[in-house]
Amino acid sequence: MAESIKVQIIDAEERLRQAMLASDVGILNELLAPEIIITSHLGELLGKQDDLAAHKSGLIKIHELEPSEQHIQIYGEMAIVSVRMQLSGSYNGSPANGDFRFTRVWAISSSGNWYIVAAHIGMVA
Repeated sequence: MAESIKVQIIDAEERLRQAMLASDVGILNELLAPEIIITSHLGELLGKQDDLAAHKSGLIKIHELEPSEQHIQIYGEMAIVSVRMQLSGSYNGSPANGDFRFTRVWAISSSGNWYIVAAHIGMVA
């Protein structure tokens, strides 16, 4: 069971990565829980609508998002993912490039799909 969940999470993570690269608000809307708590690399607390609006408006533009490490822990119907990503893009017109670590908590929605309930982004020194 845990192995099949791990495969589902790997697939969901790749779907998320592709949606972030394309600023695909439709897919992001599916993958983010309504009450998601996001802590940005600046310590800002963001919600789902903040994230979707930033992608929709072009405030966030991601040109490259390459994973180098991924760790997945399964806990029943939840999964915790830590992934290191090399990111290049822009935020509000300014370059936003660097090495980041994303931690995400995935849970099963009432419709049986995986979505993210919490996320934290940190810069790697």
